Amino acid sequence: MTRIVIAGGGMSGLSLAAHLAVADHRHPVVVVDDGSTPLETRTWASWSSRPGLLDAAASRWFDKIRVHVNGRTTVLRLGSYRYRVVRGEDLAAVVRRYTDPLRHFTCQDGHVDGIADGGVIVDGQFLRARWVFDSVIGADMQPPADAQLAFRGWRVSSERAVFDAEIPTLFDFRTPQRKGASFVYVLPEDAHHALVEHTSFVAPGTPQDEAAQREALAEYLTEVAGADDYEIEREEHAVLPLCAAPASRRHGHVLTIGALGGLLKASTGFAYQRVQRDSAAIAESLQRHGHPFDLPVAPARFRLFDGVLLDVVTREPAQLERAFGALFRYRTAEPALRFLDEATSVPQEWQLFAGMPAATYLAAARHRLVR
Repeated sequence: MTRIVIAGGGMSGLSLAAHLAVADHRHPVVVVDDGSTPLETRTWASWSSRPGLLDAAASRWFDKIRVHVNGRTTVLRLGSYRYRVVRGEDLAAVVRRYTDPLRHFTCQDGHVDGIADGGVIVDGQFLRARWVFDSVIGADMQPPADAQLAFRGWRVSSERAVFDAEIPTLFDFRTPQRKGASFVYVLPEDAHHALVEHTSFVAPGTPQDEAAQREALAEYLTEVAGADDYEIEREEHAVLPLCAAPASRRHGHVLTIGALGGLLKASTGFAYQRVQRDSAAIAESLQRHGHPFDLPVAPARFRLFDGVLLDVVTREPAQLERAFGALFRYRTAEPALRFLDEATSVPQEWQLFAGMPAATYLAAARHRLVR
């Protein structure tokens, strides 16, 4: 029988395994992972307007968000969307419900040393496979990053009940903008506990200023949230390359998945829901065609929009707040979320862009189109 190997047991690898399991795909599937990134330390948030295979993994669901932009705080309903939070251990448990009953699905502990057209090298041993799905190594040549998303988050415990347990803050621009276009994201667990994250869009190669990030978080907690007495229970941080150009995904019988496969949305840094859609499409393509390459492609204009936004905000950081203010100016967040989902029409997009400085964005678009 034809073996499938999934290199990496993180969010993208596990999501694909679950979708393959329910697609009545009977070939042996091996998930290889070295455990270097424990799932217990990972949490993903996303929005969606429709049910998904792994919805049971969500620990929290929200139907409203809070934004603070252009000097004003607004609570927005999400319309047909819901915002959800998925913890790594919960995702793994739900995926196992689909894969554990299937004898042809196995997990192998090991480090992926290399990937070739025909198999995977695991701890120096060659594991032959017909199809390889790679979330750990990626293509030799990747398009250059247009920007970096640098974030540092604190999971905090506050003596006072300062967090709104029912409404996450998607972005709050009441934080210094000196180190790039920056905002604070707040994901509450209850009135006393939350993940508070400082996020910045900066030019490629910009070094992280850890002291400035921590200072901004402390300032936000005390002066904006009102948490005078808080404890930092855990810190997490990362710098993610943001690239509007499409990634090179297919290499013979190898398909790159996850962030290395270009599934990270360049203008937001969100990937979870895009990975779910991609996993479902891969499983369907294998079932219908016997190969995993019949995947939908979003209209090219959305990559242009992402690239233009990154070009503008890395040069003029204040433009990020103006852009978010324009996108989220409606009575609900649904128009903005639909646009970020790349599911809008051109007339809807022109309405959303009203309020942005046309000359600034048109100049950036012309520069990107001719370079």
